[in-house]
Amino acid sequence: MADHPLRVAVIGAGAFGRNHLRVYRELETAPPAPLGPGVIQLAAAVDPSAAARDHISGHYGIPVFTSIEELLAAGLDLQAASVCVPTVHHAAAAEQLLRAGLDVLIEKPIAASLDEADRINALAGSLNRIVQVGHLERFNPAVGSLAKHIKRPMFFECHRLSIFTPRALDVDVVLDLMIHDLDIVLSMADSPVREVRAVGLPVLSGKVDIANVRVEFESGCVANFTASRISTERVRKLRLFQEHQYWSLDFARQELFVIDVDPAAAQRIAMAAAHAQAAGVSLASLLPKQAEPATMDPTQAGFTHPSPGLSFRKFDLPHAEPLSVEIIDFLEAIRTRNAPRVTGQAGRNALALALQINEEIASHAHRAGL
Repeated sequence: MADHPLRVAVIGAGAFGRNHLRVYRELETAPPAPLGPGVIQLAAAVDPSAAARDHISGHYGIPVFTSIEELLAAGLDLQAASVCVPTVHHAAAAEQLLRAGLDVLIEKPIAASLDEADRINALAGSLNRIVQVGHLERFNPAVGSLAKHIKRPMFFECHRLSIFTPRALDVDVVLDLMIHDLDIVLSMADSPVREVRAVGLPVLSGKVDIANVRVEFESGCVANFTASRISTERVRKLRLFQEHQYWSLDFARQELFVIDVDPAAAQRIAMAAAHAQAAGVSLASLLPKQAEPATMDPTQAGFTHPSPGLSFRKFDLPHAEPLSVEIIDFLEAIRTRNAPRVTGQAGRNALALALQINEEIASHAHRAGL
């Protein structure tokens, strides 16, 4: 058992904050192997709402304060905090906590502006504090598995669609939903951005609720992003093409599969296509007939790809709650003083691209007279 458990507080008890409270308590009462018993203690919370404070106090049995100033004045010997307040307050909250000697996990986006993000990162660096940004999907088991297979990605297709709710309407759909995929693609493309084209529209909230974006990287990789919070269905998917491979990832189902292309077979098909064109016959007439697969659904057992030269693999992944994995990573970074998986700089990079996209959306709207 650890001599001194890491005592953490949660700042903000909205939708995100309530989940952080729950996960911290779960890790405290039933710690997984990476942590072990006695490593973590949920010690306090902050929320301006009296109703929220009463609920937290009654449910978790911890002191709850109206402000960070009150929290710090209580002398609770805290080591870390989750910042789950609205985005416009991220910088002010994080800076107070960092100056008090706490490591911080800041819900995405890291801040409302690049100046604020830079202030947070500079302060953390000067004080030797940990800053982790809550880009939750980086901790999805399917994302972690795919990251191990990245070679030279050339094309991404990302869709993130949600049914409308009044949650997180302090930011637009780019900073609310699309930023998850921006962060993942930036980490996988690993190349500077060359060009951004974007269009978006406000529909219900007064801010942009649906957006479509094309990003080209210096490497030649291209990524298309679509995000909507006014959809009739919930979709969380990413598709990736690289040489001789097509990858498909479903965030919600935590599923990952790949279609591999046999280079020799691809060359034979290309030669057959050229011959068919020259002879004026169909390509199908020159290719051997394929047996029908047991199922045409690639996510189902028994699927084999019907096309010659293509093979299918579905990955058997352990399911895990991304927020729990994210918080464990944060706690391990605190214990070891190593960089977390999603650093403050990574959060800043995702925010920079999101803000550039919003500038392009505004520019397009001006040109279109919207």
